Amino acid sequence: MASRPRIVCIYISPGHNFYGRYGQAAGEHAAISVPQVECIASKGLIGDRFFDYKADYKGQITFFAWETYEELCRRFGVTDKNPGVFRRNVVTHGVDLNEWIGGEFEIQGVLFEGTQEASPCSWMNHAFCEGAEAAMKGHGGLRAKILTDGLLRVDAK
Repeated sequence: MASRPRIVCIYISPGHNFYGRYGQAAGEHAAISVPQVECIASKGLIGDRFFDYKADYKGQITFFAWETYEELCRRFGVTDKNPGVFRRNVVTHGVDLNEWIGGEFEIQGVLFEGTQEASPCSWMNHAFCEGAEAAMKGHGGLRAKILTDGLLRVDAK
């Protein structure tokens, strides 16, 4: 297993802005930054739009790398957006999330199964900047199932 990642920030949202909205305007549900979130096995994150979405859902929680966010900001000169615009739940530092696709991993005592890349879509160009979707290919984050209940907290710096 890779080194222990640090949780930089956590986001939840009560509603969908992009998911299921192809050809429509983006929704207006805020990505809310929270200091901690409760993970419920096989269901998702308390308070998030995908909580208890459907049985065996592959995206009960999503992860995004702080390193990818920083690279995108540098590459495109973006200084006015936080990582919440990507609509991923947990922003990590210090781990290659792609290494966890197809395997189990643990963060802060909670066990997860990495299911697939959280593939970027055209909405990334709208939410972050033009060109973001292409730049994120292979670095869109990680979708995962929650295998055990527990609490995730933003790590102190």
